[in-house]
Amino acid sequence: MRRNPGHSARLKLTLSYAGFLFVAGTLLLAVMWVFVLRWLPTYKPRLFQRTYGAVIIVGPSRSDLLRGFAPAAAVALAFLLAFGLLGGWILAGRMLSPLTRITDAVRTAGTGSLSHRIRMTGRRDEFRELSDAFDSMLEQLESHVDEHQRFAANASHELRTPLAISRTLLDVARKDPTRDRDELIERLHAVNTRAIDLTEALLLLSRSERGDFPRESVDLSLIAEEAAETLLPLAEQRRITLDVTGEPARTGGSAELLLRMVTNLVQNAVVHNIPDGGTVTVHTAEHGDTSVLRVENTGPRLPAELVQALTEPFRRGTERVRTDEHAGAGLGLAIVAGVVRAHDGTLELAARPDGGLLVTVRLPRSPVAP
Repeated sequence: MRRNPGHSARLKLTLSYAGFLFVAGTLLLAVMWVFVLRWLPTYKPRLFQRTYGAVIIVGPSRSDLLRGFAPAAAVALAFLLAFGLLGGWILAGRMLSPLTRITDAVRTAGTGSLSHRIRMTGRRDEFRELSDAFDSMLEQLESHVDEHQRFAANASHELRTPLAISRTLLDVARKDPTRDRDELIERLHAVNTRAIDLTEALLLLSRSERGDFPRESVDLSLIAEEAAETLLPLAEQRRITLDVTGEPARTGGSAELLLRMVTNLVQNAVVHNIPDGGTVTVHTAEHGDTSVLRVENTGPRLPAELVQALTEPFRRGTERVRTDEHAGAGLGLAIVAGVVRAHDGTLELAARPDGGLLVTVRLPRSPVAP
């Protein structure tokens, strides 16, 4: 059911301004009556005899003044009312013009166009603050929408690849009945596993961004030891030394998501390392109200512009596609960034001068009771 439109803010301000002037004029006339007119005599002037002569009092009576003053007062009140309506309408229009610009920008944004900005100038008042806040909101929304669109495009491309490979393998097997079925099954299994891993990574990333998970007290040092124990065979296979040091570092959050975050960091540090004799160091500590996790590894030197883009989805170091058995989905550090944001923390990536990467995660040291 559509509601009946009410009076505009401009009309309300106009009526308020005119009513204020009218009431002020009425009070002024009432003051004149109380302090001036009521002291005038009600009788006609007369002659007073005194010893030293005669004094004649000449002047109008109260009734005479009322007959002359009342029409002029009515005209003055009418003028004040008309002046208040006209002046109030003009002043209200000038005062509300910034609000009109903001309303037009809201309507434009409602149509899906987020590139429009108000960029209000002039002195900083309430309308200027509202305009700047709205521009900042539009900028963030545009950034998030662009990021999600880019993410959706990359995800569809990544999911299309294993499906296309599976269809190609099946078409080849259909045309060549003599093809080795065991090899076909093995390749299809590998392709499907990659598609499943990518889908699970996308779901985990979406879950971390929503932040709808139970929170409990978590010790990052225990999480780091568990992740290192899981990835120790991979490190030994690549002849990489994996060390976990530090002290207990407690924070509040999801143990499952934090374990996945640390596992991704350690796995990336192991995979993206020098071919032989590399090192990976995981360190936990507490500094004031912050719990800190550092993952440092050896490896090739990384340019600064690449380091800043590593947390973007589907970025895999210096190459977009890896061909080894740990190709991954390109969402490792993107999931790490999502988990850190969901836990109100910060993530810092820095290239080591001698090669490799230093990743620092800072989380609030605010343990939550289980």
